[in-house]
Amino acid sequence: MLASISIDESSRKPKYKQVVDAIIQNISTGNLKVDDKIPSINQFSEEFYLSRDTVEKAYSILKERKIITSIRGKGYYITRTQLISKINILMLINKLSSYKMRIYNSFIDSIGGNSHTDLHIYHCDETLFLNLLEKNLGAYDYYVIMPHFKSKDLQHLSSNDAIANAIDKIPKEKLVIMDNNKVGLDDSIAEIYQDFENDIYEALKVGLDKIKTYKKLFLIYPEKSVYPYPRRILHGFRKFCVEFGIDFDIIDEIYEDIILKEGDLFITIEESDLVNLIKQIREKDLVLGENIGVISYNDTPLKELLGITVISTDFKKMGETAAQMIINKEKGKIKNPFNFIERKSL
Repeated sequence: MLASISIDESSRKPKYKQVVDAIIQNISTGNLKVDDKIPSINQFSEEFYLSRDTVEKAYSILKERKIITSIRGKGYYITRTQLISKINILMLINKLSSYKMRIYNSFIDSIGGNSHTDLHIYHCDETLFLNLLEKNLGAYDYYVIMPHFKSKDLQHLSSNDAIANAIDKIPKEKLVIMDNNKVGLDDSIAEIYQDFENDIYEALKVGLDKIKTYKKLFLIYPEKSVYPYPRRILHGFRKFCVEFGIDFDIIDEIYEDIILKEGDLFITIEESDLVNLIKQIREKDLVLGENIGVISYNDTPLKELLGITVISTDFKKMGETAAQMIINKEKGKIKNPFNFIERKSL
């Protein structure tokens, strides 16, 4: 194996990344297989005149990705080769929800069998995101990122200097941004995004005639959420209501024993608010879609089954588009379709 490895002294790529890439390359070409032993840290450093810390960092990355393992007293061994394929992808998603998983599953179905995708959830946590990116930088062919973060006061954050600098370290040809386009990057990357402000505005315009049959429109926008939502949703909602003269209010949750009046129309974002609202509508003998209207943000199969009207991006399409941009090596910004889907709750 050592004979097929070379370290380029003139390369701008850090030497520990060259070591990682070299071992992955040896696996992809068949020089290394599962259970094969690789040189010790000392052997590797002496052979290529590298510091022990450099090789140790490379081996740590390989261990983190479970490509190698260490056995006390015996050395380092290859543990898997399934990720060594034509395309190796790291996907970083901000939260584990049904609609985020629809994007992921659509992406996996579309990218094909000649790839391996490692999925990590960073829970809108900046520190966790930065650590994941630092550990895996240089180890993948593509990085697919959904950038949604939270500030200390639980407000939605698209990016900041630390996040932007970390993402900027990824080679542009390896970067795919999904869902949120407010990271401040140029057009030289692949990007599939939602336009949160204009999406809700345009979708509500489609349902304007039905919406106007109600007396008041409420948006349930959670101000303090573990997974905060872009405030651009608020801006688009207000723009719609003001432009079309619709009486509206914004509240942060569906309260227990909320006062419901005939002619109210609610737009819910969180699943818990939708469930609580429908429960109270039924308890108060009101008829969903007649006395009280409900529109939910982000479609799911369960909402379709229950007949809930939704305004939603096409999650399946987003995953498919991201996969196709990787396969075809496309760059540029693509706005994902956002739809008003009328059902029995309106």
